[in-house]
Amino acid sequence: MNNLAVINTAICLPAPDIEALIQGRTIVAMSKNYIVPERQFALYPMDSSINVLPVEQYYHTNFLANAKTALIQVSVETISIKAWVKCEKCEPLHNTESLSALSPLTIWTTEALKEILGQRHNIFLLYLRVYQLPKLITLSLKANSQFIYLNEPLTISEAKPVLNDRTFAQRKHQLENRQPPLYPELEKLQNAIASLTISQPAAKQLDDDIKIFLGWSSNQPTNTLDLDLAWIQKIAKIGNSSDGHTFEKLVRRGLLKLGFTGSGLNPDATGGAGGMDFYTEQPYPIVGECKATKTEKVTDGTPAQLLKIGMNHLGKFQYDNSIKLIIAAGELNFYALRTATENQMNVISPETLQKLIALQANYKNSINLLELKECLQQAPFGLAEDKLNTYIDKVEQSIRLRSHIIHLVKNYLENSGIESAGVEALHGAYFGSHPPQRIQTPEMHEILIELSSPLTGYLGRIKGSDWKSDRFYFLRNLTIN
Repeated sequence: MNNLAVINTAICLPAPDIEALIQGRTIVAMSKNYIVPERQFALYPMDSSINVLPVEQYYHTNFLANAKTALIQVSVETISIKAWVKCEKCEPLHNTESLSALSPLTIWTTEALKEILGQRHNIFLLYLRVYQLPKLITLSLKANSQFIYLNEPLTISEAKPVLNDRTFAQRKHQLENRQPPLYPELEKLQNAIASLTISQPAAKQLDDDIKIFLGWSSNQPTNTLDLDLAWIQKIAKIGNSSDGHTFEKLVRRGLLKLGFTGSGLNPDATGGAGGMDFYTEQPYPIVGECKATKTEKVTDGTPAQLLKIGMNHLGKFQYDNSIKLIIAAGELNFYALRTATENQMNVISPETLQKLIALQANYKNSINLLELKECLQQAPFGLAEDKLNTYIDKVEQSIRLRSHIIHLVKNYLENSGIESAGVEALHGAYFGSHPPQRIQTPEMHEILIELSSPLTGYLGRIKGSDWKSDRFYFLRNLTIN
């Protein structure tokens, strides 16, 4: 609901606490006074805390850098108001409270909570729903109490919540029940890479993914295009030209993109080691030849050269244990095809290689190199277009299945009005969702586990006592290009 409203009061909180609320790292603040739920306030940052502990003892180590930055930013003449909040709940804290259970769910140390309760004997924990303002509001007012009146009324709306309804409800439930953080190691990782996000796009993407997974953000990540697609999309064009040197470089670069490594994959070299156009070492050896051409047929010289140079440079044992691959644009003549087939060489077009590498670029780590190895090792040899395209189709089908299951979890939870669901309920809903293929319950559970891994982060998982009692919830979409 995005109806406009007007407020004229701000709640004054320590600047680090407000920064944590805006970042989604916390959904609570501390108050000296009871606040009636549903009340709305602007967030006014102060440069001091409500206790006397040094900042290093007051905040958790993984938030300390943010806290110090927030305090520096607030030590100026004008104050910036970035967000407003609605109080969802006001809960008294008492000396009998288990502060060691509460502390890990907040930005405050157990020592800080004990110190505050020791000073005041009673403090209120505010559950706050945070909304960003469309633009910053700057004030020169100085706060000397917990609340201040704004010089001018502030128009607000719920158009930009920091956390969506589902994520906020999950976080609120976790706090109310003092359930421990599920992934403290990921919180440490996020803190470790935070300083890299300004200069490193990859770190920024990982940081965003981790925040979504931890429930600190519910922003759907934009599908940023892999910058490598610019040269990937030139592979077929260059392969169907007379520019053989550039084609070799693109092929080596493409193999690196797929995850292969080796000294024979230098994309800037003008020729491969020992005359080989390319040679991969890990995770398994591939020796190959490139043939860029505009119109002419590929003669027997291309597979014969691969055989001769590969044997001379690698030796018979190493060559025999390597996958042989020719990437050629033109049609093979009779003798070239016979030589390639009889010597277990795979011949594919630049178009097929480009398709394979583009799939890896669009869906990171979608290409399983060990499965690709099985594909290239099995017959038929010679023209290998069909078997490689069959493998590509299999990968695309796997991606579509996972995208479908992610949407299924999202829709099932929204329609049911629940926060998480078990595998058997989801499997039952799967068959009424026009599924792309039939799967059994254990297989669906394996896919749900994969999608809820911290390395993927499309779903979240609440671990049960056994696999049937695991519960899953939605985090973000997997968009099909």
